[in-house]
Amino acid sequence: MREFFVVLGIFSCSLVFGQVSDHGADSFVNTSSKITFNSSDNALKEVFDWAKKQALAYAFEGDAIGLWYEAALPGREVFCMRDVSHQALGAHYLGLASHTKNMLRAFAENVSDSRDWCSLWEINRHGTPALQDYLNDKEFWYNLPANFDILNCCFRMYNLTGDQAYLNDPVFLNFYKRTVYDYVERWDIGVDKVMQRERFLNNSPENNRKFKNNRGIPGYDEGDEDYVAGLDLLANQQVAFESYANIQVIRREDKEAVDFFKKSDEVRNFINTVWWDKKTQQYFTHLDKNHALKKNGKGSGIPSILYTGAAIDNLKHKKTLEALINELPKEPGSGIEVLSHLPETLYRYEEPEKARQMLLFVFRSERREYPEAPFGAIGAMVEGLMGVELGTYATRSTIKTGQFYEQNFITKSRLTDATEWAEMKHIPLKRNDISVRHEGSAKTEFTNNSGPQLQWKACFSGAYKTLHVNGKPVESVIEILPINGEKISWVNVIVGAGEVMRVEAIR
Repeated sequence: MREFFVVLGIFSCSLVFGQVSDHGADSFVNTSSKITFNSSDNALKEVFDWAKKQALAYAFEGDAIGLWYEAALPGREVFCMRDVSHQALGAHYLGLASHTKNMLRAFAENVSDSRDWCSLWEINRHGTPALQDYLNDKEFWYNLPANFDILNCCFRMYNLTGDQAYLNDPVFLNFYKRTVYDYVERWDIGVDKVMQRERFLNNSPENNRKFKNNRGIPGYDEGDEDYVAGLDLLANQQVAFESYANIQVIRREDKEAVDFFKKSDEVRNFINTVWWDKKTQQYFTHLDKNHALKKNGKGSGIPSILYTGAAIDNLKHKKTLEALINELPKEPGSGIEVLSHLPETLYRYEEPEKARQMLLFVFRSERREYPEAPFGAIGAMVEGLMGVELGTYATRSTIKTGQFYEQNFITKSRLTDATEWAEMKHIPLKRNDISVRHEGSAKTEFTNNSGPQLQWKACFSGAYKTLHVNGKPVESVIEILPINGEKISWVNVIVGAGEVMRVEAIR
């Protein structure tokens, strides 16, 4: 794994072509994002202030494409499928949900049979294919995890916004269906074919120029032409199938939902049996051209397993996380595409000290202006550091019971000893504007600034029989986190419009 943090610096989204931006002043978005962050930890405050300013500088309007933000090398005036998928979380909290939706729809709209159900890897501000990656429908650059990344991103954005277009717009629905059926079949990437597939598929004789080796790269590792499938391809396929199933649950398409929960489970089991090396207790990362499984230390396979949640049990979570932590970089390097999402991943797997360290590392990186870095930092600080999330209200059991659950607004402090307190104000979630303040890891204040009454799930590390809600003891629920076996305690608190509620864990 020694090389995997630097190899990803050669993504096509990042290649330098010396292009100079010709944006006029009217193209920049005059957006005043309301979200703010304050803390006793000046280092984290500096990261947030930089990330917010830098990310918003990449947001534009007034171009032919409509609302968009840079999601590739700055100055190329394009947005890339992979980058948008990974920047969307931070963009949402910065108030750029409409930008993300417009960009995701552009990708969905451009999926076509003539491209073998691929979309356009990069789209420019004119709404046309980026010339750096596209000559015609037979000659273009494409990484195969991209469709799955976009599908999963659409579901995540629906969950955060409640925008019904993600469920009902025919353009999105066509993209979802083409991806989970035709795209999988056309590129031989289902679990029944992937182990025997060929490296170069769907090529035509005229594709003998710039993109002859790049039309259908079977992973995000672009530095190796001798593999036929990457672990990240399967990990993204698994979570895309699950997202599609969830979409179908909400749409009341129960049969398809059942089918794709099953397909998602099949891919996950496939990853965790066939692609798991019992001897080394690590995942294989590549299927080479001889159809042998390898761990070659390149690509985004290991991070993708954690980022998508494809690991199936505590042992695999633990061993994969250990491998990731053991290879965290010590000095700034060029692989910002992977580095920018390590803080979010480390927070998610309850490694807050390492996550904070990586936030500061990204902030000091020589390539920190790459858009994924500031957008990724915002997402990591909202959902990671502050532990702010939205629970889903539809589950697999909804198919059998017909029951949709109250959607919890979740918080869990991941402050370390370096951070005495932290407060984030004006966080947009669904129709609400909320603020959250943590004092250490045992006291949280939640404000529903505007929007309808909501249900707040206040979570704390440790086992507490009661938690104190506005000073009064309330019986808590104690559960064990599946990712690391940690015990947490929580209570549900109803918070009306304009209300401030406080919950504290007291020994």
